[in-house]
Amino acid sequence: MILDKNTQEKPKIEYPTNWGFKIIGRDKESLKACIKEVMGEKEHLCSIGNSSRTGKFHTYNTSCIVESQEERDRLFKCFQDHDDVDMVI
Repeated sequence: MILDKNTQEKPKIEYPTNWGFKIIGRDKESLKACIKEVMGEKEHLCSIGNSSRTGKFHTYNTSCIVESQEERDRLFKCFQDHDDVDMVI
């Protein structure tokens, strides 16, 4: 990613690139299953993140090589639309 401090333009992302997603939801096992479902056969890394103080919310971090903006957006939308996911960052 190349960022120019002097412009208001979006940063230029050069593909392919490694891209990470933070998946937030209420059930750890469901989140892990969601990541496997969305990523399918695509090689990816997955690690458990933090839990909220009350234990109501949990996070998983997942990353993979994305070949294009379209693929990145498609993966984000699949996570966002999944019933077990409350938020994607």
